[in-house]
Amino acid sequence: MRHLLTPPHLVRDLALLVTRLLLGVILMAHGWQKFSTWGLSGTAGTFKQMGVPAPQLSAAFAAVVELVGGAALILGIATPVVALLAALNMFGAYLFAHTGSGIFVKEGGWELVGAIGAAALTLVGAGAGRFSIDGLLGRGRTATNDARQPAAAHGATARDEDLVTR
Repeated sequence: MRHLLTPPHLVRDLALLVTRLLLGVILMAHGWQKFSTWGLSGTAGTFKQMGVPAPQLSAAFAAVVELVGGAALILGIATPVVALLAALNMFGAYLFAHTGSGIFVKEGGWELVGAIGAAALTLVGAGAGRFSIDGLLGRGRTATNDARQPAAAHGATARDEDLVTR
């Protein structure tokens, strides 16, 4: 009998794929905007007005994390590291651009950076899943991989492992 709280591995891997694809596209769009629409100097100027430390460096960091990191998430390569950088980027956006503006993005609120940050943190914890370059290299880090570890390594009994792997 499958444990009720453990989704089938295929569903988990598909959910991680969709999360990576959507998050990657959103990040790439924002990174591209920083490079092409505003330019790094325009982005840095806006960052300076917001009180972001080292605005030139921060603008370059944000643009690269968003554009290159978004592409890496789409491919599923170095996913936990890239996702952590994206989450940190969103935390910075929250602190310097959205704090005190409520929730709704239309009013300058944090809903978009919160959703992006939460999705990124999910990928930090769960990994890229099977349908990724990380997965092809054996670094997908989903419960599929965890279930292959001996039950004792997780402090579980053989019966617990049997429930997870069915």
